[in-house]
Amino acid sequence: MNSGLSLAISFIVVIAIVILVGKRFRISARYERKEKILTPWNSLDQGIDPTENDGNK
Repeated sequence: MNSGLSLAISFIVVIAIVILVGKRFRISARYERKEKILTPWNSLDQGIDPTENDGNK
């Protein structure tokens, strides 16, 4: 039982360290690229239906 308890505590400590380090070091913004021109293909990624017209019917 003592071995299981120490294993659980170690696991919790490792998870806490991983979360704290993850919050401290963010991925650089250069990896988060956004398209300057919204193409029909890219609009699907943002939840926009490219088959709808812009109100021109």
